Amino acid sequence: MSGRGSVAALFVHPVKGLSAQSLNRVALRPGRGVPNDRVFAFARPDGRYRPGTRVGLPKQEFFALVSDHRLAGLDTHLDPETDVLTARVAGHEVLEVDLGTEAGREDAVRFFARVLDLPAGVAPVLAREPGRRFTDAAAAGDPAMHWVSMVNLASVRDLESRTGTVVDPARFRANVLVDGLPAWSELDVIGQEFDLGGVRVRAVHRTKRCAATEVGPGTGRRDLPVVSMIDRTYGHRFMGIYLEVLTAGVLEKGAEVIV
Repeated sequence: MSGRGSVAALFVHPVKGLSAQSLNRVALRPGRGVPNDRVFAFARPDGRYRPGTRVGLPKQEFFALVSDHRLAGLDTHLDPETDVLTARVAGHEVLEVDLGTEAGREDAVRFFARVLDLPAGVAPVLAREPGRRFTDAAAAGDPAMHWVSMVNLASVRDLESRTGTVVDPARFRANVLVDGLPAWSELDVIGQEFDLGGVRVRAVHRTKRCAATEVGPGTGRRDLPVVSMIDRTYGHRFMGIYLEVLTAGVLEKGAEVIV
């Protein structure tokens, strides 16, 4: 990957499996991820998560889009200052709870048990561990827990062109979308450093995609076989890369990307 591009969009996903929230700017620190990203999750009650868990767990231990497509039918928002979580369906508010209170957490658990159509008496476990993130990469260790995910919009457009489909970049649930760089060039820079809007980063890992990308954002339905499309077209299952933040700085939409 070489050349100059720009930051097209920035996102945070406060609750694993729930809606992305758009950002205009974000302050980054060395070795840390996007603030408030995946700091909550709904864990499976029969899984390995227990309150106080301090190790990364694989995504299968949580309710997420890879297996629970109904979650995408909700338009959710978490206020990081107040811990108030809201959910809307077709523009109508169906939930407003304070996850900072016991009563709010209990209401949230009951609500998502209904959304997920769990058996009577079975409910998800609301997970939050100070200083930890429930990212997919967390299972690879604590440093990986803080990786920032980036997707190149040119690669998404190339996939669209070659398959004759429309692929919403939101399916890939990235923190950073970049544009202006050659399609798929991001896969060639693993181990290299570059300038992301004035923040120095290192590309550390290609992002192998799973069935979560098959779920249409905002629909709650599996409607596009994205993984098999990528595999058949390119002979791999990657879309995007993970980045390690090396220097502190404020990353903004529209900022220049220099490789």
